[in-house]
Amino acid sequence: MPETSHLIDLPTCELNKLEEIADLVTSVLSSPIRREKLALALENEGYIKKLLQLFQACENLENTEGLHHLYEIIRGILFLNKATLFEVMFSDECIMDVVGCLEYDPALAQPKRHREFLTKTAKFKEVIPITDSELRQKIHQTYRVQYIQDIILPTPSVFEENFLSTLTSFIFFNKVEIVSMLQEDEKFLSEVFAQLTDEATDDDKRRELVNFFKEFCAFSQTLQPQNRDAFFKTLAKLGILPALEIVMGMDDLQVRSAATDIFSYLVEFSPSMVREFVMQEAQQSDDDILLINVVIEQMICDTDPELGGAVQLMGLLRTLIDPENMLATTNKTEKSEFLNFFYNHCMHVLTAPLLTNTSEDKCEKDFFLKHYRYSWSFVCTPSHSHSHSTPSSSISQDNIVGSNKNNTICPDNYQTAQLLALILELLTFCVEHHTYHIKNYIMNKDLLRRVLVLMNSKHTFLALCALRFMRRIIGLKDEFYNRYITKGNLFEPVINALLDNGTRYNLLNSAVIELFEFIRVEDIKSLTAHIVENFYKALESIEYVQTFKGLKTKYEQEKDRQNQKLNSNRFRRDAKALEEDEEMWFNEDEEEEGKVVVAPVEKSKPEDDFPDNYEKFMETKKAKESEDKENLPKRTSPGGFKFTFSHSASAANGTNSKSVVAQTPPATSNGSSSKTTNLATSVTATKDCGRPRQEDRLSPGVQDQSGQQGETPSLQKVLKY
Repeated sequence: MPETSHLIDLPTCELNKLEEIADLVTSVLSSPIRREKLALALENEGYIKKLLQLFQACENLENTEGLHHLYEIIRGILFLNKATLFEVMFSDECIMDVVGCLEYDPALAQPKRHREFLTKTAKFKEVIPITDSELRQKIHQTYRVQYIQDIILPTPSVFEENFLSTLTSFIFFNKVEIVSMLQEDEKFLSEVFAQLTDEATDDDKRRELVNFFKEFCAFSQTLQPQNRDAFFKTLAKLGILPALEIVMGMDDLQVRSAATDIFSYLVEFSPSMVREFVMQEAQQSDDDILLINVVIEQMICDTDPELGGAVQLMGLLRTLIDPENMLATTNKTEKSEFLNFFYNHCMHVLTAPLLTNTSEDKCEKDFFLKHYRYSWSFVCTPSHSHSHSTPSSSISQDNIVGSNKNNTICPDNYQTAQLLALILELLTFCVEHHTYHIKNYIMNKDLLRRVLVLMNSKHTFLALCALRFMRRIIGLKDEFYNRYITKGNLFEPVINALLDNGTRYNLLNSAVIELFEFIRVEDIKSLTAHIVENFYKALESIEYVQTFKGLKTKYEQEKDRQNQKLNSNRFRRDAKALEEDEEMWFNEDEEEEGKVVVAPVEKSKPEDDFPDNYEKFMETKKAKESEDKENLPKRTSPGGFKFTFSHSASAANGTNSKSVVAQTPPATSNGSSSKTTNLATSVTATKDCGRPRQEDRLSPGVQDQSGQQGETPSLQKVLKY
């Protein structure tokens, strides 16, 4: 057929022409231009409805060959990928005949019964009656077209993927219309929420309501970002989060699963919206019924042996506590507010299984059982006897994982080990992203010590999770953590695990060695010293890697460096002190030669008093000389002594006293250096009540050479007299 022809001439629509029509439709699929021309011809002539009339005739006549040709024709028309043809084929009057044609696949010995399934088996459930007929028709059409795409049509090959792109778009826009029409009907949504949260609603009805919301949220993913934003805001305004809080705590597994899916849509759309709700909720409710705590308890209580639901919930929790998607504004910092809330109200719930399974404290285990008795019945029983109907009264201390006498701590239950691994993964995430809050929590709860108990687990994956937790902490190179590790001797369980592993070359062996290699390469001095001083004897036999010898070398190099630095500082300090002492001595000597400070004497004192005062002065001087010979001052540095003198001005002018530090020359053997001693100050005593002047008293903290509190020596008065 020439490419230049305007339209394709279709054979007449008759039974004996079906084979020719089928060959024509199949032949044009390889050429985009010819596909376009054939689509125009089919649309203009109303050809599809004529073909469907032939289908009814062939089926009545049981014309199997004709039915096989019609299968090829209808399948080929679908692959033409034209939206205008889909509008005709998927209309109410045509869609069931189209499905009928697709039942007669020549490759099948017997035709499928798709129409029977769509009309009899598949039932349309209206959780709340839908009065809008257009909306009802759109929902039916979308379901049936989705069925054709997913069930009837074979999976397209790599070369046919684009053939059905318009069919996918047709379904997509139908969903957009359905969501928009439902969202605009506020009366309908309000009624759905009212029944969902009503305690009188029976379980079957509530299950249908939750499934409706699940489908509703799934359809919302087809919306544009702006429309999706409006959609979730509408749900939040109507109270979707309080409703989820109720249904997630129900016993029905299907309801919980659907509620989890809805919650995941909300968290992925707007984590901030969920965080804001739970922080407001905390002001009015107890910790036990907070939405995040309900989510954590559902994670802990997942009955799936592979913990599929727990993994999904753990991912949602990680999204909620991820600082990367938290908003920070000038007036409000979401990160600090939410993390404070989480560590105060939720962290104890998250770590409860971990702390319980690593505790030998009976009181702590009893407390945990008291609060989680029903939820944890499946975790606290042996793995071979899991039962959803285990009565809570049958749970006792002996049923707690790891509470047997041979192994009082470490869990041997595979499901519990998986759960603890999930919790450790979340805590490791916190160590990487929360710094301050998780640091306080680890220190206060001694959490790392409890985690390292799991190094004894028979489940290697759990021991590796515990090791990874410690590795993240050490990777921060935070000295607070390093001191916590060294003081608590927390390398011991890691080294024991390495030694117990023996010569086996496995992941545990490599992970432990990598931990120590990191410490060596990063030269974390405090940890290196702790390891070498406490564990090197146990590790020196490991020679297949040079890690531990390298740690010893680093330790010795640092020790030598510290010793050299200490000696160098001591020599420098002694030499410098000597130079300063000599310089001060010479400076003082020059000052005293250059000027003599004469203490002023009261002019009103008669000169006739001088002999009496001088006699008193000489008597005191002799008494003090004999006393000072017994109490020579100690040397402050080689070659000199240090004294403190006080210059006193006259009380008449009220000037303040000053302190001068003078260095004396080396003392002779006969103790001549003690000649400048504490002198009596009766010469300068006032005549009022016979009390000494204030400035002549020893200033606070000054002592004479005998160590007793006394009067300040005044060298100038000696020089004067």
